[in-house]
Amino acid sequence: MPPQIETDEHKALRAAVAALGAKYGRDYLTKVTAAGGHPTELWQEAGKLGYLGVNLPEEHGGGGGGITELSIVLEELGAAGSPLLMLVVSPAICGTVIARFGTEHQKQTWLPGLADGSLLMAFGITEPDAGSNSHRITTTARRDGADWLLTGRKVFISGVDMADAVLIVGRTEDARTGRLKPCLFIVPTDAEGFHRRPIDMELHAAEKQFELTLDDVRLPADALVGDEDAGLLQLFAGLNPERIMTAAFAIGMGRYALSRAIEYARDRTVWKTPIGAHQAIAHPLAQAHIDLELARLMMQKAAHLYDAGDDVGAGEAANMAKYAAGEACVRAVDQAVHTLGGNGLTREFGLASLITAARVARIAPVSREMILNYVSHQTLGLPKSY
Repeated sequence: MPPQIETDEHKALRAAVAALGAKYGRDYLTKVTAAGGHPTELWQEAGKLGYLGVNLPEEHGGGGGGITELSIVLEELGAAGSPLLMLVVSPAICGTVIARFGTEHQKQTWLPGLADGSLLMAFGITEPDAGSNSHRITTTARRDGADWLLTGRKVFISGVDMADAVLIVGRTEDARTGRLKPCLFIVPTDAEGFHRRPIDMELHAAEKQFELTLDDVRLPADALVGDEDAGLLQLFAGLNPERIMTAAFAIGMGRYALSRAIEYARDRTVWKTPIGAHQAIAHPLAQAHIDLELARLMMQKAAHLYDAGDDVGAGEAANMAKYAAGEACVRAVDQAVHTLGGNGLTREFGLASLITAARVARIAPVSREMILNYVSHQTLGLPKSY
């Protein structure tokens, strides 16, 4: 069956997750965020029901599925107004990397907890001076006997206050010059020399952003995930799912905003008919729906390629999916707010906060301009300007 045509199992998963999302909804997430808390109850229930680890191996407590299934989970929670951003990070990036490249001990230690929600892992790649250029990573690991010493800084790292550990992307000391040779380490958040500082964001979300400082953090040899010479393969094993899941996050948010606007347009009457009868209202909402559906098709293609083991094909499709979903989400949110007029800016209807949140899908984990660069070079074969 083509990846764009969902199986009965996928449809059942959508329906089940949508029911869980509806149980909590937008009000739950709004209240949790306003109180400075975390969506712990939803996270734990999703874990208990097997949704958090649906992509992880069955032998380590997961569902035995892939990013295809996990993206359905995040999209449906988002469409219900209660997305879990850490789904992008903990099971999708960290869980995938450990499942593919980790030692048996690392898998046994982390995967069952990541799958049931009892453990949570953050992901640290972005650095203050590197931006989108991961080749400029300066966080450095050097050997000290059998141990590693890790030093560096990271910024915009999500959910560190909730995490038991952070999967940190660094480079070995002998790779500080020349081509990037990334290495990935599991760093416990209570390790000596590990410091976090919250970043004051205008974006109001349950998941906070942090700057990390690693000051000679001593790690045992088995903190290294995979081979220190495996390089970019290990890194992109996590980054492609990150892009696919960001697309799911954006599509879910866009669907939620659109559903609120449609509900309003059906009921709101200013002259003789509901405003949704007017094409100036109806057509932009229809266009937003089409854009979201098209983005989902590319997301499904990307997830299918990734789960089939085609890392190169998945890289191209995942970037395109993330781009399309980010654009579709921003347009859907903007049109939803515009449909409600002044009500779209009130707390009661809860759409105004999505204006800021929707921008995240255009910016993170990589900007739309860098995706256009990727497609220009990798797909179209055009020369680089940098």
